[in-house]
Amino acid sequence: MHILPFKCNWCHSIYLKPAAVHRSLWPEARPGFSLKPIMEPKLYRLPLEVRGMTSLDKEAFTQTITVPALRVPTGVLNKVVKSLKKSTIQRPGVPRVVQDKEESSDFRLVLLDPHSVSSLSSFSEAEALRSFGVAEELHYYELRLTYDNLKSEEVLEAVLPQGQDVTSAFSRVGHIAHMNLRDHQLPYKNLIGQVIMDKNPGVTCVVNKMNIIDSTYRNFKMEVLAGEENMVAKVKENGMTYEFDFSRVYWNPRLSTEHQRVVQLIKRGDTVFDVFAGVGPFAIPAARLGASVLANDLNPESYRWLQHNCKLNKVESKVRSFNLDGRAFIQGPLKQELPALLKGKASVHVVMNLPALALEFLDAFRGLLHQEPPTDENLPTVHCYGFSKDNDPDTDVVKRASCSLGFPLEDRCSVHFVRNVAPNKDMMCVRFTLPKEVLYCQPSEEPAPKRQKCEETTYSSL
Repeated sequence: MHILPFKCNWCHSIYLKPAAVHRSLWPEARPGFSLKPIMEPKLYRLPLEVRGMTSLDKEAFTQTITVPALRVPTGVLNKVVKSLKKSTIQRPGVPRVVQDKEESSDFRLVLLDPHSVSSLSSFSEAEALRSFGVAEELHYYELRLTYDNLKSEEVLEAVLPQGQDVTSAFSRVGHIAHMNLRDHQLPYKNLIGQVIMDKNPGVTCVVNKMNIIDSTYRNFKMEVLAGEENMVAKVKENGMTYEFDFSRVYWNPRLSTEHQRVVQLIKRGDTVFDVFAGVGPFAIPAARLGASVLANDLNPESYRWLQHNCKLNKVESKVRSFNLDGRAFIQGPLKQELPALLKGKASVHVVMNLPALALEFLDAFRGLLHQEPPTDENLPTVHCYGFSKDNDPDTDVVKRASCSLGFPLEDRCSVHFVRNVAPNKDMMCVRFTLPKEVLYCQPSEEPAPKRQKCEETTYSSL
């Protein structure tokens, strides 16, 4: 057999291979055949010259490598590819099947992943290939890999300083990718933005959060890293469509499950007071279910997009919108509507999703209906959100809610973990029936106790 030297394009080592460019999958079937041991290959070696790059040069990532392949008759091609599902090459933009240029058109080459087929013993599909009549030979195929064939994390791992945290994570809001870069990543921010946009179809704008969320309007400053400066996004969530200016309102795609959880507790004919409604992720699906909704937000932009989204989802007749401070909404529209609602049989829900501050707004319910005759019937269910950094977040949020209400909620509420928003910081939801002792008490002339004094607060006045 005629043997030729072979240079590996990945590690540049010299090996021996037959002139026909193949080696046996089962050497015992080919007496006299020998081949020097092949080092375990990798699909792609990150080019050293791109380390520290701040302006993206896509050509610098191009390499030609050699990958193993099988020569398969076209008649059994589909069956073979299906049986080799775990062993074929998996690369963005790289076909698993290519034309066999040196042989008859009756054959194709099926490209294999060097990670899966690194040695003779690692090829687990040998028996299946025999049953399909595939020749017991492993071929080699020269493959040109470019920037387009790489994953975003591979590009960023090659570019960013070695040993530092590499991230390609982002929140998707319509066509916008929202990132929260760390300080060591900022010198590479524009390159990172371009890579994220290139590698995620449909993303045409990448932004970076520049400061913490403003507790008043719940938005934050952002910087465009790549793409168009169009901040008006269109998203779908739980069957509803929302449009809004992402730079001027609050929207968090990670809350989709929580929105759905609460809305599922609401039934047709119920009334919902959404104190911090944003652009409508609670209010609109509740209205679609047949509830009557009063939705409020202090941010004028949120209020405008809330009205827009009500029309977009054809629920404008079921949603009354307000542009008030949360406390003013509770002591205004909610107070006016509540007495009549308590005389009915349909449930009343109060949603308070402003986790940075909502627990402190609960004091607005103290003595809200002190001029009305007390009743035990049909008292509102409150869903109030809060952040906690405590080791026992359940106890912490219940304690703070009790403090703000001036009434103990222990054993009278349930606490739901929503999500972890940062290390040692959880978002929680406290659900409770608004106590009549709070709703009908005589209002105190003293201001509500500040948060830091909550531990000293007693409940005897109620």
